[in-house]
Amino acid sequence: MIVCVQGLWHLGSVTAACLAAAGHDVIALDHDPQTIAQLREGRAPVAEPGLDALLREHAARLRFTSDPHDARDAAVVWVTYDTPVDSDDRADVEFVLAQVQRVLPHVSREAVVLVSSQLPVGSSRRIEAMVRELRGSDSAISVACSPENLRLGKAIEVFTHPDRVIVGARDEKARTTIAALLAPITTKIEWMSVESAEMTKHAINSFLALSVTFANELASICEAVGADAKQVERGLKTESRIGPRAYVAPGGAFAGGTLARDVAFLTELGARHHLTLPLLGGVRPSNEAHKQWAVRRIAQRLGRLDGVVVAVWGLTYKPGTDTLRRSASVELCRELAARGARVRAWDPAVRELPAELAATIELAGSPAAAVAGASALVVATEWPELKALDHAALLATMARPLILDANRFLSTIASQPGIEYLAVGVPDHA
Repeated sequence: MIVCVQGLWHLGSVTAACLAAAGHDVIALDHDPQTIAQLREGRAPVAEPGLDALLREHAARLRFTSDPHDARDAAVVWVTYDTPVDSDDRADVEFVLAQVQRVLPHVSREAVVLVSSQLPVGSSRRIEAMVRELRGSDSAISVACSPENLRLGKAIEVFTHPDRVIVGARDEKARTTIAALLAPITTKIEWMSVESAEMTKHAINSFLALSVTFANELASICEAVGADAKQVERGLKTESRIGPRAYVAPGGAFAGGTLARDVAFLTELGARHHLTLPLLGGVRPSNEAHKQWAVRRIAQRLGRLDGVVVAVWGLTYKPGTDTLRRSASVELCRELAARGARVRAWDPAVRELPAELAATIELAGSPAAAVAGASALVVATEWPELKALDHAALLATMARPLILDANRFLSTIASQPGIEYLAVGVPDHA
């Protein structure tokens, strides 16, 4: 099948490469010529394990272009823009819709437009209105929705071995075409209405966001009353009505735009329809408050931070990527610097900092260089190589061995003599 994948950042690059690997002929379309040029060289615009190799291996089935007319022969136009989101979690929906509008005049009159970009419920109806306006009321173009379900660092595995794929379709033609498209990958498709599919994405991400904030609010109370939040987590997950895979682990706040974007979509929809949603409305303030955990705990121990060296291990949004945008670690570094601290950070995927961060963060060449002489160390991004370090030797070089490890990633450090180890939900005996 000829498929046009429109929008080639993380979601689109993974989708295009995996579809080519599945045997489809892929027209990979993006408005940015620089992105196209990079992909033609077999380099994805964002780091994802295995993606560059997959792009090169299946280059014969991948055609990269910035010309929307090249989508004319595609049976499916798969919209995969990573919806931009600002610092207040507001998504630039109009940007994505404008890109879809660019391609609609060129697609086959029998094509299926399959939307996976993170857009608010009702966006597919807006695209259908565009189709009628641009192609006439007798157009046979179908609009369907399959919510994005990838995870940075594990995207290829998730795409090629999904638990299931959610698809909302209006008609049998769309169902038949999408089933054929996905057949080399999975037959486990949950069919539903388009609006239900759009809403399912909001529901999943908002539930995960709610679960994270619930666990962290519990953890804050645990710290104050002498309970251990990890033991409470075990009690929760052994309850049959909750279960072992529940998203209720105490740790860092959620970061990035993915979860927050859907919480924002639902609260905005609630306001538009004059609904009172206090539960969803409280998720973002709770998460923002929890982002202060490390800064608050450092200040409790060290007092004023003027001139204090704070080491940070990990800067990227997640291990296995080089993405700094909306990284919780970067936000933490900025907050520490704003309070006068001297921030020295190391990350294996970061060789150079953007200019706006270089003025705030001193980039160290190794974990050892980051911690030498520091009065506190924050374990921020959980890179696997951190576990293989000689922690005792490294921490001995610190001015004060105060370790903040929100998720207990390096929990073995806690047993070393002379170490002050703090994690989310650990009883505070200080």
